[in-house]
Amino acid sequence: MSVGPESKPRHETEHERLDRQLMELLQGFRVAVTGVQVMFAFLLTVPFATGFRSVNGNGKIMFYIALFGAALASICFIAPVFQHRILFRQDRKALLIRRANQFGIIGAYALAASIAASTTLIVHTLTDRTAATAATAAAIVAVAAWAWFVQPYLTRISGGGRTGDGERP
Repeated sequence: MSVGPESKPRHETEHERLDRQLMELLQGFRVAVTGVQVMFAFLLTVPFATGFRSVNGNGKIMFYIALFGAALASICFIAPVFQHRILFRQDRKALLIRRANQFGIIGAYALAASIAASTTLIVHTLTDRTAATAATAAAIVAVAAWAWFVQPYLTRISGGGRTGDGERP
């Protein structure tokens, strides 16, 4: 049987709660940043590959979406770290957590677009079937949308608006 968070109080001060929330956010970003940076690095090398010359107009559009999506995701996932450094000891941790959460959501959208575009570009390059290319894009977008946005949103709205700390947002 699962016990709700309101039944298990943490008995932490506001300062301790903010510290914990910031650390949890930054830990999550570490995972995302690694993946984004590896993908971004590979995307930066693609135009120098000999086969890139054969990529047509739609393929180049997908490449640009993938490249700029990875760049935006990198910026969003790294921004909270630099903001934390600049605002260090300014008693702005609650603001930093709200901003980091917003950057994380924007970064996730950009990452989803980048993953979908780069995967679609590869399928587009390997086959000349428009249906396969469209199905790839739709499948990647659908899986990312469900796993990263829809499922947690449904959980959030079915939970009565409580946060993981047992507090109202």
